[in-house]
Amino acid sequence: MKKEIPFSKLNGSGNDFLLVDNRNGAMKRIDLPTFAGKVCDRSRSIGADGMIFLERSRRADFRWNFFNADGSVAEMCGNGGRCAARYAAERGIAGRSMVFETLAGLIRADVSGRRVKLQMTAPGGLAIDRTLTLRGRKIRYSFLDTGVPHVVLFVPGIEKSDLIGVGRGIRMHRAFAPRGTNVNFAHVRDGVVSVRTYERGVEGETLACGTGAVACAILSAVHGLVRPPVTVRTRGGEELLIHFDEEERGFGEVYLEGDTSWSCDGVITEEAYRY
Repeated sequence: MKKEIPFSKLNGSGNDFLLVDNRNGAMKRIDLPTFAGKVCDRSRSIGADGMIFLERSRRADFRWNFFNADGSVAEMCGNGGRCAARYAAERGIAGRSMVFETLAGLIRADVSGRRVKLQMTAPGGLAIDRTLTLRGRKIRYSFLDTGVPHVVLFVPGIEKSDLIGVGRGIRMHRAFAPRGTNVNFAHVRDGVVSVRTYERGVEGETLACGTGAVACAILSAVHGLVRPPVTVRTRGGEELLIHFDEEERGFGEVYLEGDTSWSCDGVITEEAYRY
């Protein structure tokens, strides 16, 4: 009988993720990066922005392995973390308040129905009003690592931004080698930060990026444009609430709060990843 792997698909603010409970070895003898890259392919398989495997942990309720859609590893993903927390709570893997282990450290989460409040890793690497040269043009940017690296460009409006050209150019820029960086285009109006994100690993625009939303919220506050808690409007139209303390060094405990949706449950057949 061909191997079939149970999975669930959840969505967080326009980011969709495939989740597999691997605590009992469901993925034994399968190369996880290759598997994730194939199953996340929207043209030939199920399709998703990323894939999450829940593993056993000696330090927390569970440990996750997170992969981008191309099979690359990401240290942290805010919207993926919220989906993982809801999945764990619904499946009885953890309580409604939980701690789980990531490459970026231990993460706390609270689940209330569809809504999840997720503690983010402590931000670092703050850089304000730096410049780089891209194709002969000087670009002013700010930077913050919120579990993954994020460049933020404050623009007059996000709709006409050259997200692919500029986003990909900065993502691959030697200034951020070898890891690369995510690139966010942010516009603040009436106290709300609207964001478009070029995400590494996806290598294109994503409808939402939790760590990017956090970076844009904090940097907007640093620039004096907003006060926390900060509402961030994603490309998918949903709003995320970012909690932090702008007066405290390191911004205190940072939380990402927003809704999730449970799209479906099913099984991954061998034909979905052996092609």
